[in-house]
Amino acid sequence: MEHTEAASDISAVSASVARREARFRGLARRVSGANKLLIVGVLIVGCIVLTAIFAPFIAPYSPYEMESGNMLQPPSRAHLGGTDEFGRDIFSRTVYGARTSIQVSLIAVSIALAVGPLLGLLSAHYGRWVDSVISRFFDILFGFPAILLALLVLAVLGPGKTSAMVAIGIVFIPILGRVVRSAALVAESEQYVEAARSLGMSDVRMIVREVLPNVLPVIIVQTTLALAYAILNEAALAFLGVGTQPPEPSWGRMLFIGKGFLQLAPWMGIIPGAAIFVAVLGFNTLGDGLRDILDPRLKT
Repeated sequence: MEHTEAASDISAVSASVARREARFRGLARRVSGANKLLIVGVLIVGCIVLTAIFAPFIAPYSPYEMESGNMLQPPSRAHLGGTDEFGRDIFSRTVYGARTSIQVSLIAVSIALAVGPLLGLLSAHYGRWVDSVISRFFDILFGFPAILLALLVLAVLGPGKTSAMVAIGIVFIPILGRVVRSAALVAESEQYVEAARSLGMSDVRMIVREVLPNVLPVIIVQTTLALAYAILNEAALAFLGVGTQPPEPSWGRMLFIGKGFLQLAPWMGIIPGAAIFVAVLGFNTLGDGLRDILDPRLKT
């Protein structure tokens, strides 16, 4: 009888390995025929990231340099994006603003990734009171609108770029946690996980080796989408004056200042607004392209 059960468990594990190999082969086929969304998303995001990295070489002027004789100048060869009320080059400040947005969004989403998916995996694996406590924690965070929750955190930590990173990271913890929990619950019900449990595999090893690989595609897609919304949240907090503080360039703060000059110098608001639009579009497009590739239920 024991030999029969052992053979059954080994057979289940072998079947799970075969399914994984088939899944990876299907993934390779989908990547080889990468869809247009993915290509466009990679190009846009790549350009933004490279702009942020090489900002000192791309920007023709210092983002802090003021020229009293060139205030509110329209776009020209000397100043591609015109100048602001202090004579600072708008194009240079927009380029450096990319560095601020990418830095804040990456660190904020990293904070969320360090907590949210872990809580989601633990909730799905242990269930019962663990699932209940974690789910209620997510419900409490979901009870606040995202921007209000961020403002509450900033009210405690104080305004600034570092505080904005923490605030945005906390906002995305329940979002990533809930998505990972749903995907992990599906994986936990699979036969190969039951087989691993019957073989006496430890909880940590089971989560890392059996469950995590099945929810990793969901985490990757949600991360790219979270980066898009993190850029929007960073811009919103800077727009409200509680995020990145002057004189450090931030697209949201530039947009706030530009709204007061829409009739006199519209380029002050249009250029940073266009930068936010392109960045969010790029990450959303990248996320959609990755979803098409990583989700076997979708055809590319």
